[in-house]
Amino acid sequence: MTAIAASASKPGTSPVEGPQVWRGPEMAAQPTEWIYEMSAADNADLNAATAAAISTGKDILDIEAVDFPLPQFGAKLAEMREEMLHGRGFKLLRGLPIQDRPIEEVAFMYWGIGAHLGYAVSQNAKGHVLGHVKDLGLDYADPQARGYQTSARLPYHTDYSDLVGLLCLKKARSGGLSSIVSSSALYNHIMAERPDLGEALMQPFYRTRWGEVGSDRPAWIEVPAFNTYEGGVSTSYVRSAVRKAQLMPEVPRVTTKQEEAMDYIDALAGSPEFHLDMTLEVGDLQFVNNHYIMHSRTAYEDHEDWAEKRHLMRLWLACDDGPTFPPGMTEHFQGLTRNGRPNGIHIPGVPFSAPLDAE
Repeated sequence: MTAIAASASKPGTSPVEGPQVWRGPEMAAQPTEWIYEMSAADNADLNAATAAAISTGKDILDIEAVDFPLPQFGAKLAEMREEMLHGRGFKLLRGLPIQDRPIEEVAFMYWGIGAHLGYAVSQNAKGHVLGHVKDLGLDYADPQARGYQTSARLPYHTDYSDLVGLLCLKKARSGGLSSIVSSSALYNHIMAERPDLGEALMQPFYRTRWGEVGSDRPAWIEVPAFNTYEGGVSTSYVRSAVRKAQLMPEVPRVTTKQEEAMDYIDALAGSPEFHLDMTLEVGDLQFVNNHYIMHSRTAYEDHEDWAEKRHLMRLWLACDDGPTFPPGMTEHFQGLTRNGRPNGIHIPGVPFSAPLDAE
């Protein structure tokens, strides 16, 4: 099995510096730094842009930024994009005008915002570029089930894109907090306090990709959690997929040190000292940079009515000018977009689609 390039596996000697290094309590104390309250003028721009995009007659998959003009809000969105990609790494837009709108209009609005930030990549083996986080009653322990299809607590993890966006359409009856943590802050702490575990997290971890790769690739992937490059660190971590990959006899066994390292990073991420919890209200739109941030969700109790169940609409976005990362971080397991960015879950021959509800 080919390991990730050595340049991605050597422990760093200096802590990461920059706005992407933060801790939850300091963020909770200054919410105006990361929450943007949509104004009436902002929403008027979105309303007009949505109508303009729909009037083109194009399929939603063909809508580009030019089809979704934002003469007022566009400059603000560009500033937030810079913060997402090269600053703190996350932003919450509060109060988008989605109340009482048909789901088709909401989808066009969300897609149009995304088109100003990057371009959508597939989120699953079905080619869904517009995804839905909704409980389908699946078992999180099933190797082929994805956590977003359940109501279970999700451990801290990253996704296969530069940015992940979540638009809240419906809230759960209770629970379902969104939790995020600076993986750069975790890296600095681990390298200072437990460099032996930091080194373990820079070794390749084998993760299942059952049903999510083409027939020309194995059903497992290998990638370190921490990937150091050009003075920074890019994180790729999905412990549930590591655990499920251990069911495959051909995959190397996780070492005792790697298990200890995963226990340690999970405990740090779950500590109030590091993570930030937020409640997503209807109309809230959260964007997170997967290179700098790991995200989680608390378990939740849902409504019985399918139409009232907790429902988040999701985008995975590739951004041409996103953070730099070592080449081996993606090319060995998921491939790249035409411009060298993480390409989501792309199975050759599966066409892209944008369903309007969970499938």
